[in-house]
Amino acid sequence: MAQLFLVRHAQAAFGTEDYDRLTPLGHQQARWLGSYFQERGIHFDRVLSGTLRRHRQTVESIGRSGVSLAELQADPRLNEYDPERLVAAHLAATSHARELPPGASAGIAADSKGTRKEHFRLLRAALTAWTLGDIDPGSHRSFKTFQEEAYQAFLLACQTDQEAVTRVLVVTSGGPISSILAYLLGMPASSFVALNLQVRNTGFCEMQFNSRGAQLVSFNNVPHLDTIDRRANISFS
Repeated sequence: MAQLFLVRHAQAAFGTEDYDRLTPLGHQQARWLGSYFQERGIHFDRVLSGTLRRHRQTVESIGRSGVSLAELQADPRLNEYDPERLVAAHLAATSHARELPPGASAGIAADSKGTRKEHFRLLRAALTAWTLGDIDPGSHRSFKTFQEEAYQAFLLACQTDQEAVTRVLVVTSGGPISSILAYLLGMPASSFVALNLQVRNTGFCEMQFNSRGAQLVSFNNVPHLDTIDRRANISFS
């Protein structure tokens, strides 16, 4: 069976005006992951990601470690949901706009301890309402469409028409990863939310696949960060 590594992007610039870029730590996390692959002789015959900058930068930094990567194929179906739009829709539906902390946007709020906690409380509620179809996100994709598109991109990554493909790297965000796993394992949509908020930066899910389908081997691994000198560099946003 072929191997597939489903990787969440490295740490992005949460709490800034431009979240869609890696922090210096994010670039380092990705290089450490690339070194982990390189040291184990793992090369990738197929590489896919979303079209977001943080996805591309993660792939680039993985490659700087010396690991061999095939040419990147970008697929917008692997892009993340829009947290600001979903939280705004949730607040509008529940008439609780007053709950948003002063000075905070509906989504990527200022990076203070209190505001960060509030952001993730609201995000969890908004994601739950989204999966249940209880909010109207306007032009944003429904959860059903989001999950189906992410899974179709995953199936593309798992194509077995090329015998030379033995290892595949997919770099995306926590939302697509969680929706793919929930779909693959037959989990209810509500499980997507719990998975989504636990996926670590550069955490990878190891999978195996062949012409009969795909199997999950492990979830949310960070062996390249889980050492005494690097453990403080594990992050979630």
